[in-house]
This record gives sequence, C-alpha cells and structure tokens, in this order.
Amino acid sequence: MSPNRKSEIHNYHYNCLMQILVLGATGFIGGHIARAALDAGWDVRGLRRRANYSGHLGDAPVSWVRGNLKDYASLRLAMDRVDVVFHAAAFYPVDGNPRKVRQQVKSAEREIQNVLAAALAAKVSRFVYISSLSTIGHPPPEANRLADERDVYIPGTLPKSAYYETKIAMEHIVMDAVAQKFPAVVLNPTAVFGPGDINLTLGKLLISVARGQAVAWIPGTINVVDVRDVAAVSIVAAERGEIGERYILGGHNYSVQEAITLAANVAGVNPPRFEIPLWALKIAVALGDILPFLPVPPNHLRTVEHWQGYNCRKAQRELGLVPRPFRKTVADALAWFREQGML
Repeated sequence: MSPNRKSEIHNYHYNCLMQILVLGATGFIGGHIARAALDAGWDVRGLRRRANYSGHLGDAPVSWVRGNLKDYASLRLAMDRVDVVFHAAAFYPVDGNPRKVRQQVKSAEREIQNVLAAALAAKVSRFVYISSLSTIGHPPPEANRLADERDVYIPGTLPKSAYYETKIAMEHIVMDAVAQKFPAVVLNPTAVFGPGDINLTLGKLLISVARGQAVAWIPGTINVVDVRDVAAVSIVAAERGEIGERYILGGHNYSVQEAITLAANVAGVNPPRFEIPLWALKIAVALGDILPFLPVPPNHLRTVEHWQGYNCRKAQRELGLVPRPFRKTVADALAWFREQGML
C-alpha cells in the first residue's frame, strides 16, 4: 500500500469515527483537550468522579461518565467503543513528605497499570498520554545543548521528590506497554499557563503576581507554554503522532525572574525586587522535611537546581506546535481569573 493511501485511510478513520475519551476532562489541561476535540468535530466523552461537575467546560456538549482511575470497571465502561483515549489525569503526589515517596510511586504505578489494562481490553486505536517535563533529563555536559526528547530523567536522581519519581515511573510503564505493541504517544508539557486553570495549578503564581505579592524570585530557568497550544497539539498527536515517541510541548525559555517580571508588567504591578538565594531555599525545604506542619511546599522547591530550558523543535516540526507569546497567555489567564472572581 502506498504511503498516500495509508494517509487517506488514517485521515478517514479519525475524521469519521471521532469517538474519544478524556481522562481528566474536569481539569485544566484535560478540559482544554476536550474543548479542542469538540472544536474539531469529534464526539467527546469525559470521565469524572463527581456528578454534575464539569470543571471549566461548563455546559459544553461532553458525554460524561462517572468513574475514577482506581476503578477498572468504570474505566472499561468509559472506554467502550472509544477510538482515542487522552490521559490527562495521571497520578499527582500531593504529599511532599520525602519518607512517602516509595509509597506514592507504588500508588502511581497501580493507577497507570489499571488505566492501560482498560485501554488494552477496549482495543483503543490511540492512547495519548500527557506526561510531564520532569521526565526529561539533563543532556550530557559535553553535549552543550538544551534538553530534548533524547534525555530521560534517571530514577533516583531526586529521590526525595515524589513528583519526579512518580512521573518517570508512570512514563516507563507506558513505554513498556508500547514495546508490547500498545499504541501510545507521550506528550511532555512544560510549565502550563492560561485561562481555565480552575484548580490553580500554576495560576496561583499569576494571581500572586497580579496582587503585587510576588516581591522576590527564585533562581532557575523555566519553559512556559499556553494550555490552549498544548490542547491543540494533543489533537494532532492523536492523528499523526508517532507511536512510542515523546514530544516536548513547550513554548518559551525564561529565567524565573524574566517570567515573573513579564507577568507583573502585564498585570500593571511592580515586578519582584530581589532574588531568594539557593541556600535559603534549601533551608526552607529542610525545615519542611523536619517540621511537616510548616506551610512550606518542598515537593517542587527541592528540585529548583534541576529546572532547565527545553528544545521544543520536534513538536514544532512533527506536530505543528506554534507557541503563542507568553504575554498573551498571561493576559488571557488574568482576564479569566477576574471573570471567575478569583482576582
């Protein structure tokens, strides 16, 4: 069969069946994926734990199914006659206690295995897994380049970070399934901002900046991306992403100071005035480990030294990623927060 004929059949498949399931449709990224799929003319099914809750989707025409990722029966029912599953609800460790990392890794592994078992039984034709920037490792020092899809986080590098350890454990399980002919594509969004951040994933940072509460920045480099760009590329990944490939979905590399200053300028407030030194962050994290009742979030602060910029050209080249300006993302996010009464 000619490549052109294969492409014709492939496009016919996705343009005619169009039945998808979004795990995490009530969340930030998942909700935007559901909306992008609806805009593409696809029939969208969403899994939710709570009846009558639709996240930021409101009354969008999503067919809702009750269930959760720990309940195989509900997953299998939700995936019945589904062609594509978008998994945007992977396990997120809320407990930053370093003594509970292994326990959380096991929970994450059981959950993703449950999801994959249901998808295998349902014989879905494509599984788009929304992973994390944390599974992208650092390039070799001699490479003198930005991190890209070739770089993989080595488990145990940050043994006290439940976030890094759970995310790489789950991604490895997905890739092991790919080796057994499971049709998965892995997407690795960077720091995601934008309207619809109903759970204040990173939106709480923008709200703090807009309120003039961000008086300092922390050292480090980040890559920021708009949630709507992530969603649009997720749809393309379902159509033509290469099975077994990872794609970094990122936008712009900034120092933390640059990103917060830009956000402050958009909000019309004074930018932060000084940097919190790395040694002070380490003390804060150590205190949080020793005295867990203190309001210190060590789960992410402990990884600051691992933060880095990313090369996102693969997703741009193969999936058509065109990141919008971060200034636009911030402005739209702040406008949405105001509309919701959060700002």
